[in-house]
Amino acid sequence: MRAASAGVDSPSVDLPSQARLLLDLQRVNKIAQRLSGCLEIETIARIVTDGLVHQFGCAFARIWVVEPEATMLRLVASSGLYTHTNGSFARVPMGAYKVGKIAQNRVPFLSNRLAEETWVKDRDWAIANNIQGFAGYPLMTGDRVIGVLATFSHSPMAAEFLEVLQVLCMTATIALDAALQVNTQPTGRKTSLTTRLTLSDQLADLLTTTTMALVGTEMPLPDSVSYLFLRLGELLDEFHCDYARLVYGATDVGLEAIVALPAQISVAQTGQVASQPQAMLTRWRSRCQQLRFVATCLGGSLQTQPGPQQQMVQVILKAPYSSSKSGDSVSIQCRAALVQTALTCLAYRAGLTVCDASEPETVVITDSETVARAADRVLWVRVNASSPPPAQVTATVDWTIDADQLRQVVHNLHTGQPVETAATPDSPRPSEREREIMALLAQGLRDRDIANQLYISESTVKFHINNSLAKLQAKNRYQAVYQAAVHGWI
Repeated sequence: MRAASAGVDSPSVDLPSQARLLLDLQRVNKIAQRLSGCLEIETIARIVTDGLVHQFGCAFARIWVVEPEATMLRLVASSGLYTHTNGSFARVPMGAYKVGKIAQNRVPFLSNRLAEETWVKDRDWAIANNIQGFAGYPLMTGDRVIGVLATFSHSPMAAEFLEVLQVLCMTATIALDAALQVNTQPTGRKTSLTTRLTLSDQLADLLTTTTMALVGTEMPLPDSVSYLFLRLGELLDEFHCDYARLVYGATDVGLEAIVALPAQISVAQTGQVASQPQAMLTRWRSRCQQLRFVATCLGGSLQTQPGPQQQMVQVILKAPYSSSKSGDSVSIQCRAALVQTALTCLAYRAGLTVCDASEPETVVITDSETVARAADRVLWVRVNASSPPPAQVTATVDWTIDADQLRQVVHNLHTGQPVETAATPDSPRPSEREREIMALLAQGLRDRDIANQLYISESTVKFHINNSLAKLQAKNRYQAVYQAAVHGWI
């Protein structure tokens, strides 16, 4: 999910897209931590562009800010192939070139065939430097554009990387806007950031369809938590939020909201290929799934449940004030996508730092013999009880481990203390039909779809799913799919 695979340290196994998303979000967090407390515009911009080059392998990256009269953009940072800020693009008129058009039209732009674009000033340059990918994003706060971020890559940019870039742009926007506000105040009248950029103020600006209530005393939040709430705020406003309440509790902050989703119209009812309400519902579910995944990584949760009225949905997002990281680092490199994703989430819940295996003093968590042979300290994940761990393994755990146990095991490995090997329970054995149904459930099919595909009734599907939950000792279907994967059912 990096902007370019060339020139970037990559893990020795091909990670699934969601696990890569977690690792790239961790890189965004590293960049965000460097921005904390910084009020110099050029420094903030350089930290972001340096991060795109060094953390994500971009060929080069640049940031322009809109000048006070809003007619020109000024280049404030450039990293990678070009580090100067006084060249031909040092100042770009609003609406000129691609950068100026992005600022004027407020529309992100992506191209993975830069040399073929008609707007490119020097195509020979793009070919000579093997520049294929380009992404430009307007840095916006509310309805105001404060700048543009542009990044170039040697390889095509993956769609998943754009999700990460969007989060990074939000990081840059908040930091730059804070610096612009402080630096444009008259001498002696600079105001405190904490009174101008509270989460409640930013959410109140985003939610144009309702008046948000604030409960409790606001507290400083990690940048990653603020970004998560702001992204949810954007989604809620898009779906015309009817009610919102931001609650600061003893240990966490929560956002409670109610939205009215469009009625779902089936193809059979309308005779059409698709309907706008269905497209909106698909977008809602997709965005909620992404935000839920990020919330889990931060030790929080995102719940959606039917409201008191039909088509009303209640949304509850919660996140802790801090993750209380232990400082112990791990690299997770598992073969099965579900195992990789689950262990990455578990590591975040345990307060561990997820990083690349190349970083020193890192414990590698894996179920791959190839990875284990190349690592110094290996925490082996026993997926198949009948397969012994490789000789290089330092310690062994199984799929029953929880966040507290994982934190302790990793800490013991870092400090050289002994680790007790947990016993693995007997692996449950599925019937052939249970195996088929769990495989289809893992693909995201509903009970009705599974029944149609297997030519059985929905009640029979539910019967086999309930049997599988009992055998796997799972509390819900998501947990059952994960455990079915680690037991080799699917």
